Amino acid sequence: MAKVIAITNQKGGVGKTTTSVNLASCLACEGKKTLLIDCDPQGNSTSGLGIEKDTYSLSVYNCLVDYSKTAEAVIKTKYNNLYIIPSSSDMSAAEIELAYEDKREFFLKNSINEIKNDFDFIILDSPPALGMITINILTAADSVLIPIQCEYYALEGLSQLITTIKTIKKNLNSNIEIEGVLGTMYDGRTNLSIQVLDEVKKFFPDKVYRTVIPRNVRLSESPSFGEPIINYDRTSKGADAYMSLAKEVIKNNS
Repeated sequence: MAKVIAITNQKGGVGKTTTSVNLASCLACEGKKTLLIDCDPQGNSTSGLGIEKDTYSLSVYNCLVDYSKTAEAVIKTKYNNLYIIPSSSDMSAAEIELAYEDKREFFLKNSINEIKNDFDFIILDSPPALGMITINILTAADSVLIPIQCEYYALEGLSQLITTIKTIKKNLNSNIEIEGVLGTMYDGRTNLSIQVLDEVKKFFPDKVYRTVIPRNVRLSESPSFGEPIINYDRTSKGADAYMSLAKEVIKNNS
């Protein structure tokens, strides 16, 4: 049965999509059958794997409104062991539509349960907001991986996310845990990056990954080519970092 990991932080620009695409890809490279579910209406995880949004008739939106369609919505990518359920333009309306449904918090969980036995890992890319889609994501997830950029205001809004996770755990998903906290956009040459990471470790004792994701030009370029960093430039520091993260995640779940 798959481990379902949500990549979540309501703060924008922290590397959620970069982490979702590249962690999923590196897990697949490590021989783990991995599914990436793009729950962000912007669809950047979808395009990050070279797939145009709205190309396919089924998307994560269809899974939300009719979980019997989940298996049909899974797309095999061109990369070994890597699959995706893409986002679509319809996801923009999902927040409003879900608001009027009974047991709306469980729609994504019901969908994932249909295919959970088919994968080793399922990665959920989240929108930068704590709305109904994110509540669905946290209700469906076994754990949460929180990317935090190693910059000023890194911990801004984090207490709200932790409160939300605790509320979800109490009322909707008693099994959810924090998988880990990932430092992103790290620059070891600056005191700021080092200080921020130290603060994060105080905030999350024993939960911060040893791996940090550096600022890396090749990592920034790869989405525009529709390729994960491991395929775009295997020799880059970004590729090394995400392979290291994937190995940590596998080890922590073995």
